[in-house]
Amino acid sequence: MSGVFPERDEAWLKQAVLGNYAERPFAEAPREPRIWSYTSRLSYKAGDLVKVSTCTNQSSYAVEVIRDGHMRQSMLRFDGLRGTWRDTPSDCSVVGCGWPVSLEFSIGADWPSGGYILRSHAGADVHEHVFIVRPGQRNMRHKRLLLIAATATWTAYNDWGGSNHYQGYCGPEGNRFSPILSIERPLARGFASLPPEAPRAVLTEDPPLMSEPRYPHMEWAYANGYSKKYMSAGWASFESHFVRWAEGAGYQPDIISQTDLHLDPDLIDGYPCIALVGHDEYWSWEMRDAVDAYVMRGGRVARFAGNFMWQIRLEEEGRRQVCYKYLARAEDPLMVTGPRHLVTESWEAPEIGRPGAASFGLNATHGLYASWSGCSPRGAKGFPVYRPEHWAFAGTGLYYGDILGARSCIFGYEVDGLPYEIRGGLPYPADPSRAPDGISILALGLSATLEEGPTIRPGHSFLGSEDAEYVASVLTGRSDAAAVEATKRGCGMIVSFAKGRGEVFHAGTCDWVMGLARGDAAVIQVTRNVLDRFLG
Repeated sequence: MSGVFPERDEAWLKQAVLGNYAERPFAEAPREPRIWSYTSRLSYKAGDLVKVSTCTNQSSYAVEVIRDGHMRQSMLRFDGLRGTWRDTPSDCSVVGCGWPVSLEFSIGADWPSGGYILRSHAGADVHEHVFIVRPGQRNMRHKRLLLIAATATWTAYNDWGGSNHYQGYCGPEGNRFSPILSIERPLARGFASLPPEAPRAVLTEDPPLMSEPRYPHMEWAYANGYSKKYMSAGWASFESHFVRWAEGAGYQPDIISQTDLHLDPDLIDGYPCIALVGHDEYWSWEMRDAVDAYVMRGGRVARFAGNFMWQIRLEEEGRRQVCYKYLARAEDPLMVTGPRHLVTESWEAPEIGRPGAASFGLNATHGLYASWSGCSPRGAKGFPVYRPEHWAFAGTGLYYGDILGARSCIFGYEVDGLPYEIRGGLPYPADPSRAPDGISILALGLSATLEEGPTIRPGHSFLGSEDAEYVASVLTGRSDAAAVEATKRGCGMIVSFAKGRGEVFHAGTCDWVMGLARGDAAVIQVTRNVLDRFLG
């Protein structure tokens, strides 16, 4: 579907792309069957009590708990539960739904670590939520891969209730995104599972010449009743693809949430390798401290992920996420009270002064959009290879100038990069002092911070100029046209470097997982090379 554009009228397209059609609580129970559920926490360990809160207009409902991996497994089922309609605050995205507990069950001692789907059924309606089961036995860690799910990014994009970190009903005029979000609400439709025909943002076919940008994933979401942000974050679009492939390939990953990392950094001790995948945009200072220390002690990080952009704060034991983003300098209270290094904006902002490259080699502000919208929609869709002799490419047969992942469209929709220069046909950091010592740029493709071209109509494209102006302000201190011109062209990179006693490999793109899901032999071989080396 990514290259097929059904005929739509202009008003419909504008609503699909620019409108807010998030699921919101009803003032009164609707006539058609409806059900939603959420869990009290993002993750649990064996023996923990899972508390589920449910709202439905049906007299009875059922709940099934499914472990989602290479082989799906039904773990529990409850039938004939009594349904109740719940009053829900209009600002539930911010304060939480506040529904009472409807169901409790314990995590079994034999439940493997992984992602679990809570599927609620009422009449013809189905809702799906996700929680994580953390690993148990510490003595097995030295043999296993640990995946840290990008749950802060799930929270940031989850628009159930009407607001997220991008769009919403907040602010003085009720039309702004919310800088504060609660996890005590259901996940929006499409975050837990998706049908195979759901489009990605990265286009798999070139759009016609001289056509305006189209956004198949948003059009599909609007036409089929899914969240507008289903493709931007969530278990279904990213982590599930990696887990299915990894389990099928014999890696048996354990999984924790980012909140687990924030609250209990000792959870990662003993693992030889941490994997980060998909759209991994939001981190706290404490999360970075934990992973940086892990690498310095000898740990290895395999980051097949893109868009390492924003610092967050977690409050109320992780139940509340704070990120003021573009409004941080004007509205984040820590700009006044301090400490300023915890202000919630881009890691490269001078108030924070901790570029993403210091941890993972690349920065979001030097990367951003590729292979969709008006940002290289007819581009390479993969990584042009510059250093095929590197160990990561062993067994691929790739040559200098080959495109890694073009067939499976892994490059985009957001990427991470560095300022670079070409010497002798090879890329090097333009300013070595702003990159880790000894970093090697293995592959590099082009990106941009805004949609720009002869078929762009102001007020109709999705991205606008906000991101480009913000990136310019972070990198240059100005957001005028000259600053945007100087910073609007970015790149996405694959890099590798040693750090302390450890090592980092970073393929800076969100859609690397599609190379695994679509069976791209070269992408799979590179992934195996990295994991096998890092697992030792």
